[in-house]
Amino acid sequence: MLELLLVIGSLVGLCVIALITLVVTPQIMIELGLWVLVVGLLVGIPTGLWYHVVLFTQLAPRKMLPPRWWRAPVELHPLLTPQEFRRVRPWFVAGAAGFVLCCIGGLAAIVGLVVINFL
Repeated sequence: MLELLLVIGSLVGLCVIALITLVVTPQIMIELGLWVLVVGLLVGIPTGLWYHVVLFTQLAPRKMLPPRWWRAPVELHPLLTPQEFRRVRPWFVAGAAGFVLCCIGGLAAIVGLVVINFL
């Protein structure tokens, strides 16, 4: 059920972005999308990297890090104490926000390009 809601939400979001592109003009939508993508990268990369550093510094003294822990760091959150999680959470949220901005900006730029090719 959750997957169906994600697909429907994605399609609705794509249609909304396409409608915005028709109103704003595709060229402006491409430029705005690329700027949002750049901001997402500038926010997401450093904060995501620092999230991994902070998570490592919280769990390494207790030797609770499995091999290749950086591939699925969210699975390590239950190992954190509430105080440790309070230190990790802001960087986790900021990195996730950067990722979401990258997705929205990239999608907006792609939709603008698609609209230009079909108009």
